[in-house]
Amino acid sequence: MEPIREGATGAAVEDIQARLAALGYETSEDERQGKAFGATTATAVARFRLDHGLPLGSEVDAATWSTLVDEGYRMGDRTLYLRLPNFHGADVRQLQTCLNILGFSCGKPDGYYGVHTEAAVKQFQESQGQLADGMAFPDTFDAIDRLHHVWGGKPAAGPHPMGGMGFARAAEVLERMQISLTAEDPISRNVVGRIWNLASATTDKSGLDLVDSPDRSREGDMIVLVLATATQPSTAKIKIPNLSTDDIDTLPQRIRTAFESSRRKPPVVRIQLPFGGIYDGTFTTGDAQTFAVMMLDAICSAFA
Repeated sequence: MEPIREGATGAAVEDIQARLAALGYETSEDERQGKAFGATTATAVARFRLDHGLPLGSEVDAATWSTLVDEGYRMGDRTLYLRLPNFHGADVRQLQTCLNILGFSCGKPDGYYGVHTEAAVKQFQESQGQLADGMAFPDTFDAIDRLHHVWGGKPAAGPHPMGGMGFARAAEVLERMQISLTAEDPISRNVVGRIWNLASATTDKSGLDLVDSPDRSREGDMIVLVLATATQPSTAKIKIPNLSTDDIDTLPQRIRTAFESSRRKPPVVRIQLPFGGIYDGTFTTGDAQTFAVMMLDAICSAFA
């Protein structure tokens, strides 16, 4: 495109001024009324270019125009999915920021909808019981918006590992929360039993207990956690939020996110073992105890 610079007038200038105003860059009223690229518009363009790492200048060239358009998008304005060239813009960056804070890591928010962002969207969708296709549709944005109280105003640096729980702190959580655990298969039942043993050893007032199935939850349960080793069948009649355990550092926040967003009372959340590279096709008593310690720590961290 031919650069648009000071002295220009017309609809293109009016569009530039409107986009600048939406981003907080003010121009004078007389210039806006006359659709004129005057001194204040030039100053606003120069500041915009400086703020967004563009070469110094006051004209709107192709790169500046592209960045203006990108920065004008807000999360939910358009459907986002993996394609080449990648979708890019402020809406993608906001999506990445929200997912990072909610525990679904996209890496550093860079505004580009790449493979890591698609993977995080799939994980988030699965945690909400949605079709995990990696395409951010209105349903995906609605689910994120319902969690605004979780991510709103939080830093955008990325997921924040919860770290290990101290004994006293874990005991406080277990005494305060009423949580039911169940399992779908022999391996996860072994792990669930060990989690219960650990919780009971931590405090004799533990509110964590075992139930036969999700629909046998106890009155007063705040959440029911279902452990499994198999992928949740796509043909399941009732699809419940499913969390992978490939990133143990963010698992507490993802459990909390699933709890906060659930419309079911009590919330039911499925957690799929094993933990990333720990599992090699064999299963020992040591594995079961390791999984149990990790899971109890994640549960207590989620509700600390």
